[in-house]
Amino acid sequence: MISNSPAMKPARRTFLTAGIAATGLALATQTPAQSPARKAPPVWLDLDQEALDKAYDQAFYAQNIETLIKRCEWNTEVARRRIGEPRKIAYGPSEHETLELTTAKRTGAPVHIFVHGGAWRGSSAAQWGYMAEVFVANGIHYVAPDFINVIQAKGSLVPMVEQVQRSIAWVYRNAASFGGDPNRIFLSAHSSGAHLAGVALTTDWQAEFGLPNNIIKGAVLVSGLYDLKPVRLSSRSSYVNFDDEIEHRFSPQRHLHRLSTPLVLVRGLLETPEFIRQSKDFADAAVKAGHPVELITGPQYNHIETVESLGNPFGLAGFAALKQVLG
Repeated sequence: MISNSPAMKPARRTFLTAGIAATGLALATQTPAQSPARKAPPVWLDLDQEALDKAYDQAFYAQNIETLIKRCEWNTEVARRRIGEPRKIAYGPSEHETLELTTAKRTGAPVHIFVHGGAWRGSSAAQWGYMAEVFVANGIHYVAPDFINVIQAKGSLVPMVEQVQRSIAWVYRNAASFGGDPNRIFLSAHSSGAHLAGVALTTDWQAEFGLPNNIIKGAVLVSGLYDLKPVRLSSRSSYVNFDDEIEHRFSPQRHLHRLSTPLVLVRGLLETPEFIRQSKDFADAAVKAGHPVELITGPQYNHIETVESLGNPFGLAGFAALKQVLG
């Protein structure tokens, strides 16, 4: 069910006029009329430049973000004491192209791939490694690729996209080698990782990799970016090299004719207004194009709390991901 995000309410200003009285004599005072503050022109929808920049800055809306990320790292340490360290495997030729593989204790099992976020410029597969536990406990192999970040790529999103695509192709071609079923590959991703996953979901796998276009059987995308136009207008353009070709090519919402995967989109209402809107607009566009889509909304979840739920079998994203794989 697709739900509408709450409308933003303008801040109220209250002006007080004080009367002054002294020794029984009322003194009326007058102040010159004040001109209303000039509002900066909108850059995107009703957002001016400052508001748009904040709408793509998670730290502004999730001020406990560092605490949450440290909690995820601690949960990874704890989980790995129970399930062991993952195997580190190269899936491509560069030093950045490795993945973490945690296998379930059975062969012919489905495979779940998680693509991490980090505003395209940070994070790693290991930072979110605790998520592996919920999947392997349910008989599902877990794969988390690492890839170059946009700073290392000198502002280009191209190698990031290509490496995520190659990691998925590697899983398909090598699933049998670790007891996985290449015909049951599922995907989840978060934030800028959900953007990269969205590009992968709208890839022509047959033309580019010689693989089936339905290589991914289901996807749960958490708090992603699906149209790059407003992102290009934001302060993220200070470290990402956007141009017309990149904006169009890597905006999944513009290539829904190539989508062949059932989708679950997850968002939190304590996220930024743009991240809330992006998920809703992508869901609406996918439904209009005739694709099966479910939009799940967590009213009291911010950007990191939303993806944390992927590591919980009863969480917003975790329950949806297990349901996709296990039925």
